[in-house]
Amino acid sequence: MNTELFIAKKIYKGEKERKSFSRPISAIVIVSIALSLAVMIISVFVVTGFKKQITKRIVGFGSHIQLVKFDSNNTFETQPIDKNQELYSVLKEDKNIKHIQVFATKPGIIKTDTQFEGVVLKGIGSDFDWSFFKQNLVEGEKFNVNDNVTTNKVIISKAISQLLKLKTGDSFIMYFAQNPPRARKFVISGIFETSLVEFDKTFVLADIGHIQKLNGWYNNQISGFEITLNNFEKINEVSENIIDLLGYDYSKPDKMLKVVPITEKYVNIFDWLNLQDLNVWVILILMTIVSAINMISGLLILILDRINMIGILKAIGASNKFISKIFIYQAGIIVSKGLLWGNIFGILICLLQYYFGIIKLNPESYFLDKMPVNFDLILLILINVGFFILIMAALLIPSNLSSRIEPAKTIKYS
Repeated sequence: MNTELFIAKKIYKGEKERKSFSRPISAIVIVSIALSLAVMIISVFVVTGFKKQITKRIVGFGSHIQLVKFDSNNTFETQPIDKNQELYSVLKEDKNIKHIQVFATKPGIIKTDTQFEGVVLKGIGSDFDWSFFKQNLVEGEKFNVNDNVTTNKVIISKAISQLLKLKTGDSFIMYFAQNPPRARKFVISGIFETSLVEFDKTFVLADIGHIQKLNGWYNNQISGFEITLNNFEKINEVSENIIDLLGYDYSKPDKMLKVVPITEKYVNIFDWLNLQDLNVWVILILMTIVSAINMISGLLILILDRINMIGILKAIGASNKFISKIFIYQAGIIVSKGLLWGNIFGILICLLQYYFGIIKLNPESYFLDKMPVNFDLILLILINVGFFILIMAALLIPSNLSSRIEPAKTIKYS
């Protein structure tokens, strides 16, 4: 039988049955721990949700890695490469790679009777993975790409459709600044919305054949390849592997390719996302410090409130370690209750946000229309275990205060 734990439970239950100054203190400490843990859970789930959702949307527009011509720049007016690459078959065997598809881009201007807007025509082939855009289609349907016949159907974003007052089934003319200037007529097959306003206002998806004809390319010429991975965390590893496979033959500059991870292509966005990690660590540290201070103060009050009991225990031969363990166990009971209520409150708030989207966001500032939540059981366990260990470790010092109490004095004035 664990005597120290038995006494600690009796003390905790006894506080409920008698009027004690330590009773409201225990309640305050439990509330403090619960609120601190809830804030930690919400902060971590929201920040990881931001990173996951924004990364998913950016990858949906440009995959994890792009292979383009070595001397290409960051403009959407690209130089062609041959899609019949020896590297293609090697990459298909890589277990880290989920999908490879061709693409081409060309900037242009959509003009209607009353409005005009500069956009980027993104050409896709028959190997295009539609899963991302299917999830974000709000009207109409996707179009089919045939390698033999070029279709005039396109999908545009809801932002562009509202700006230009276009709907599914409407047609529009897109003009391209080149010598000589050219124009193409397209028909809207579907409308998508991802809440990434910067991207939604930029891209229009069309058959890659249009870009090939506009640029005077052959059917086997493209802007590059888009590579989707099974795991985003492998992006640097796979990029390095592809670079090693490519090598650099400077005697054939026209055939040299460049590896562009999505984290480098949109470095500002990913730097902003990584900065959120620092904010989370600041919140975690502050909440832990606040809870530790409250718990230490509460434990000191618990010790002072039971000073007579300590004197009696010492008088009958109880050691300082024995008494310290009693208060450590009592503190552990209080912390455990705080953790329980903190988990309930934090998870409940996250569930409400996940299913009902109570907190809305400005997509132009946050790239999302509502605050995202990412439930991660491993992170939840780590937060609880780490928080509990740190709080209990902080309580070792005040628990040793009982060793300074002299039994003769406490019994004399009791």
